[in-house]
Amino acid sequence: MSKTVALLMGGWSPEREVSLSSGRECAKALADHGYRVKPIDVGRDLPALLHALVPRPDVVFNALHGVGGEDGTIQGVLDMLGIPYTHSGLRASALAMHKPTAKNLFRVAGLPVADDIVARPEDLLISDPMAAPFVVKPTNQGSTVGVRIVRQGDNAWREEVRDWCYGEEIMVERFVPGRELTVAVLGDRALGVCEIIPRSSSFYDYTAKYSPGGSEHLVPAPLPVRDYDLALDIALRAHVALGCRGISRADLRYDDTGDGECGLYLLEVNTQPGMTPTSLVPDIARHAGIGFDELVVWMVENAACEG
Repeated sequence: MSKTVALLMGGWSPEREVSLSSGRECAKALADHGYRVKPIDVGRDLPALLHALVPRPDVVFNALHGVGGEDGTIQGVLDMLGIPYTHSGLRASALAMHKPTAKNLFRVAGLPVADDIVARPEDLLISDPMAAPFVVKPTNQGSTVGVRIVRQGDNAWREEVRDWCYGEEIMVERFVPGRELTVAVLGDRALGVCEIIPRSSSFYDYTAKYSPGGSEHLVPAPLPVRDYDLALDIALRAHVALGCRGISRADLRYDDTGDGECGLYLLEVNTQPGMTPTSLVPDIARHAGIGFDELVVWMVENAACEG
């Protein structure tokens, strides 16, 4: 008898549209493989969600992105209900979503990260937190929402800080020059490294991520073997350090100028990677011999619950 899969999508974060796209793609793949799929557009109405989960599904496929779906919130609800779900559990999701906490764990694990500080918006209006170039980003958003690279002579960034709407804290991180890399991790193995070349923006921002033709994905990334293997190792160790399960995606910068002490820097781990037509994890998995449908089915068959 085929499993019933409740597929959670939408949500209320700035990544709602991306989640809906991911959800549609995954729902089709599961239906094509004989699963009974029940798509649920999740809002902030908890009683409505609980009602939608009746009758109780065998598995929940979590296609939510960002706040509410990726930070441990929905994971806690599903743990209480005892329903197995895809991706990481409550603790790993919460740790990974809060960038300063995740970076502290990465430092303890001996992983290379860029220097950073966490400040309140009003503090950043007084003086520069560090020498430019640096990166200003929310502490708890995904998909580069709210991210800005501040270069020398750029004073307009303070206007964005003045109107900050992503919480009471801002992370300021030293800008690492070089190339954009990402690594997909599936279970207990790193699948491969992809280099991302933005086409529509100066860096891999929201537009470059989700617009058709917004970026070029080079799989496998054209790196020296030693650095390629090191990127795989960093991603897998980050996955383990956070306690992730299922799939995750580690974003890195690769400084190949020779000026830095370390060529690779871990930026963050995404516990709910996008599953859209332009997403990175499906590209990397495909090169590793895992088709999109096979990847989605694996996630359902390896769903778990921490409750």
